[in-house]
Amino acid sequence: FETIHPFLDGNGRVGRLLITFLLYERGVLRRPLLYLSHYFRLHQTEYYDRLQSVRDAGDWEGWLRFFLDGVAHVANEATETARRIVNLRERDRELVRQTLGPRTSRGLALLEQLYQRPIITVSMAQQLVDLSFANTNSLVNKLVDIQLLREMTGQRRNRRYVYDSYMALFLDDESESSGAEETPLA
Repeated sequence: FETIHPFLDGNGRVGRLLITFLLYERGVLRRPLLYLSHYFRLHQTEYYDRLQSVRDAGDWEGWLRFFLDGVAHVANEATETARRIVNLRERDRELVRQTLGPRTSRGLALLEQLYQRPIITVSMAQQLVDLSFANTNSLVNKLVDIQLLREMTGQRRNRRYVYDSYMALFLDDESESSGAEETPLA
């Protein structure tokens, strides 16, 4: 795909997405979760060199070795991130149990939803935990007090709250890669 360049822009992005979707389609992946762009961005020069070597010399073996190293790297990172999510979940469940008293069950219910929606409003939380707006607001404020949530707007109305420690698990991976080579892959 990178070689034929069918589009004026975005050929690399589309090609890298196709890798994941092809592996998913062929049953190699149960879900399209493999994000190889991260690895290619970390090793951008080698990525381009390997592609060029396939074009110029037919070095498919070198490309496949590089590609499979990337698959292993990304799979290991995903496994580590999953482990960190499990540890965070257990730590934060215990924090909620120790600090929320009679609101523990609703706090745990909201915490579970934060893994699918790490940025919420009180109205969103209200729908998730089935409490009055005032009681939901109180619950959210308690989660802010114990530093499980952080208000991110600085406003008095229409506030949004973020589950920072969860989001950090994903942002850390991105920030580590950004220092490697800053030129985006096409």
